[in-house]
Amino acid sequence: MPLFMDVHHMEGGVAAGDVAQAHMADMQEQAKYGVNYLKYWVSESEGKIFCLVDAPDAESANTVHREAHGLVADEIYEVSEGA
Repeated sequence: MPLFMDVHHMEGGVAAGDVAQAHMADMQEQAKYGVNYLKYWVSESEGKIFCLVDAPDAESANTVHREAHGLVADEIYEVSEGA
């Protein structure tokens, strides 16, 4: 399955606790779309969130975000894992 990294730009910063709650909501929605949100990273002061996800396609990954909490990614890239 393709691997994607998405990026969210949140004006005014973001709280790690809020991102954790959004990630939990993603995990509750993801199975019906064949998506698996793996990890996320947060830069609170910069207002940036990065999500790593296995998904059939970028739109499926964004659909999970949209239905789980409404915060779709501003950017999404297909990536390959390296060491």
